[in-house]
Amino acid sequence: MNTPPSPPAAERTDGSSVRIGALVPLSRPGWVEAGQRLLAGLELAVREVNDADGIVGRPLELVVRDTAADPQRAAAAVDELARLGVAALAGEYHSVVARAAAARADALGLPFLCSSAVLDALTEQPTEWVARLAPAQSHGWRIYADFLLGAGHSRIAVAVEPSVYWASGARILRDYLAPRGGTVIELDMRGLAPTAVCDELVDNRATALLLLVGHPEPAVSIVKSVRRDQRLAEVMIGAPAGQPEFAEWATLLGDDSAAIPFLRYLPERLSPLGARVETALRERLGEAPSFVAFDGYDTVAVLADVLRARGADRARTAASWPRVAVEGTRGQIQFSRTPGISVWQWAWAPVQVVDRDPARPDRFRILHTG
Repeated sequence: MNTPPSPPAAERTDGSSVRIGALVPLSRPGWVEAGQRLLAGLELAVREVNDADGIVGRPLELVVRDTAADPQRAAAAVDELARLGVAALAGEYHSVVARAAAARADALGLPFLCSSAVLDALTEQPTEWVARLAPAQSHGWRIYADFLLGAGHSRIAVAVEPSVYWASGARILRDYLAPRGGTVIELDMRGLAPTAVCDELVDNRATALLLLVGHPEPAVSIVKSVRRDQRLAEVMIGAPAGQPEFAEWATLLGDDSAAIPFLRYLPERLSPLGARVETALRERLGEAPSFVAFDGYDTVAVLADVLRARGADRARTAASWPRVAVEGTRGQIQFSRTPGISVWQWAWAPVQVVDRDPARPDRFRILHTG
C-alpha cells in the first residue's frame, strides 16, 4: 500500500480528542431524513464509546460536514477534514457523493468507512483506504429482482432519471432478469410527465413499475398518478432504493404510501445488541429507527475498535480492514475482497424486501429475505 505520511494532527499524544470526520446529507437536495437517521446512529455510538472511556482514555469526537448530496461539496469536505487531522472518515448515504469522497480519501491516504452508499464501483481502482458496510447495489438489487420474479412479474417498467446510481440499478435489473425470462422497459423521466408514465405502462403491458427517481419528486407525483389510473389497478409499484421507508413518504402519500416494496438491511430478529441500540435510537428519534441509523452506529463501532487497537495513525487504520471482527447491531462485521467491488466490503449485511402494511401504514411487512 502506498502510504502517505500521517500529519502530526492525526496522531496526538496530549490527551485531546480522537476525531472522525462524518459526511452526512443534512440539507436539500440531499435526502435529509436519511442523513438525520445516519447522524443519529453515529452520534449514539460516539456517546457510548465515550461513556466507556473513549479511545484509550481519549474522547472520540465527530466532526460533521453536510454534503447536501453534492459530490464536489463532499470532496471539498474531505480535503478540509484531512487538514483538520481527523483519524478517519465515516458516513455518507448518497452513492454518487460517496464515490467522490472515496476518490478523494484514496488520493489523500485517509481511511474512509462508508456507511450506507451501495454503488458497486465506489472507486475506479481497487483501494486499501476505503471499506464499506452497506451491501453493494448488485447484491441487494438482485435479491429484489428475485422477489419480482417470485411475485409473478416479468414485464417490469423502470422510471429512470439521469444518474450513475439509477443507471447502474437499471442495468443490474436488466442483466439479471433477462436470462430468467424478464423484460425491463426503461422510461426516461427527462421526457415524460408523471401522467404520461401511465400511458407507457398500459402500452407496454407492464405489471410492475419501479421508481428509479428522486424523492420526494418526481417519485410522489408518479405514485399518485399511477394509483389514480383505473387501468393500472393491478400494477405493483416498487422502490428498491428505499424511498418508502421514511416518515415523509407516508406523510406526503397517506394511504398511497403502502404496498410499495423496497430494500432495507435488517435481520428478521435483532441481536441483543441490536435490540438495545434500537431502543436507544427510538428514544433519540421519537420513532422506529431506519436501518440507516444502524449503519451509522455500526460504522463508529468498527472505527472505535480499530482505533483502540491500532491508534489514530491513518495508515495503520487502513491496514486493519482485513483484520476487523466486530459485533455489530446486525451480526458480525468482517471485511473481505469481493469480486467486482473495489473496496473492502462487509459481505453481507442482511437484506429484506419490505413494504408498508396497507392496514397499518406505520408498520412494515417482510415480503422476501435474501
